[in-house]
Amino acid sequence: MVRFRAFFQIGALLFYNSNYLFSYEFCPVPGLNCYACPIAGGACPLGSLQHFMVLRRIPFFLLGFFLLIGALVGRMVCGWICPIGWLQELMYKVKVKKIRVNFRPFRYLKYLVLLSLVLIIPFLSGEPWFSKLCFVGTIQAGIPLIVMDQSLRDLIGTLFYIKLGITGITLAAFFFIKRPFCRFLCPLGATYSLFNPISYARLEVAGSCFKCDKCREVCPVDIKVYEEPNSPECIRCLECTSCAHVNLRLGDKKKEKTKEAEQYA
Repeated sequence: MVRFRAFFQIGALLFYNSNYLFSYEFCPVPGLNCYACPIAGGACPLGSLQHFMVLRRIPFFLLGFFLLIGALVGRMVCGWICPIGWLQELMYKVKVKKIRVNFRPFRYLKYLVLLSLVLIIPFLSGEPWFSKLCFVGTIQAGIPLIVMDQSLRDLIGTLFYIKLGITGITLAAFFFIKRPFCRFLCPLGATYSLFNPISYARLEVAGSCFKCDKCREVCPVDIKVYEEPNSPECIRCLECTSCAHVNLRLGDKKKEKTKEAEQYA
């Protein structure tokens, strides 16, 4: 299945933006997708979360949505059905000199973005500031809407140019760094990452692994799987399972062994 991962990512892009077929904007999609896009079928999970912060209400359904996905697969959404993840991987394939970013504290920036721009600032200001600055919204909604509607072009101000600058810098980084938005800035990835160590679907590395770093070379987020198989950074793309020492397992191995022992007792 890993060989067909790109088809899952493209399929998610088409499904998320299927308003020309049917609309389900009341329901959030699992991956990052702008609900303001003219053809968006479902709601953006981060936009929905900010909406409740602005209203100062507890998003019970949304919390259950995140909990269900996280408990089952952790960040696998990022690796399989996030269109922005697919875009980053696609642009990284362009043959330019690559930059390897190994500064570990950078990985905590996405949690800061989640707490500040998605939760605290919208709660205090009454405005969804992550959506206002989000490069995904600029690509999917801001630019298309301005191209299609003359009246909107007359309203362009400083904020739109700031958004264009953020979008340009972000897209440029995709050519040089492995999935920089996922690794350092995405608050949705930060939300799912909290479940990686405890989710039902997990990675395990055999004791016979000799740390050849093959897993790191194929990893879209540049991690050493053998050091921390269920790292919060892992997007569960399963590219590393091309190595015989890395496998996906479902459930708790300790519990499975306990059940086996009880059967033979």
